[in-house]
Amino acid sequence: MKLNSIIVDDCEIDRLTVLSYAKKFPILNVIGVYSCAEHALKAIRENVIDVLFLDIDLPDLSGVELRKSAQEVPVCIFITSHSEFAVESFELDTLDFIVKPIKFDRFENAVKRVEEFMEIKLKANLFESSLGSDVIYIKEGHEQTKVKLHDIFYIEALGDYSLIITSQKRHCVLSSIGNLLKEVDFQSFVRIHRSFAVQRQFVQKINMHEIILNNEAVIPVGRSFKDNLNLLI
Repeated sequence: MKLNSIIVDDCEIDRLTVLSYAKKFPILNVIGVYSCAEHALKAIRENVIDVLFLDIDLPDLSGVELRKSAQEVPVCIFITSHSEFAVESFELDTLDFIVKPIKFDRFENAVKRVEEFMEIKLKANLFESSLGSDVIYIKEGHEQTKVKLHDIFYIEALGDYSLIITSQKRHCVLSSIGNLLKEVDFQSFVRIHRSFAVQRQFVQKINMHEIILNNEAVIPVGRSFKDNLNLLI
């Protein structure tokens, strides 16, 4: 896997530092190094970019504004001297925030996070189709895995993703648990927690704080979902 990347920083020393670090990782394919947001935006419009390494304090358009204009890029890592922008930056789907001066080990940790994120993204494209009411197909990489709905013990939220838990495997799909439960195929699931939904037939024990499934998984009951326990009886 090669990830097309660009570096944007108005400080030449920092640009060269990030470039030298990036070249140590074969996964990063740096296709451009820019000192201003205007040139970076042009590159983003003309190429498929996977990773942005952005300074925040840029001469024409700030790194934050640049990120707002380039939401189609899946990964953004801010590298800046301005730690006070950390909270604002993470509202823009920022994967990491590195405070200058840039250290190699910190940059290496950021690249590891990029690799993990992109691996999940590649493997976990939301299941693309379903057949009948008993089977769904989950796209994992270049393959589609057939999963029988009655083999799914529970669903667990993982941010914008969801884990589908069966006795054989844990499947990751690119859909929030809320959106997943709106699908017709998942009407037999009952949400008992902000992060969990279970199938009725696998519930073995119920109390006000947790339920136990046949596979011995212990699932917590969320305070705002206690009324849903009646749907399991």
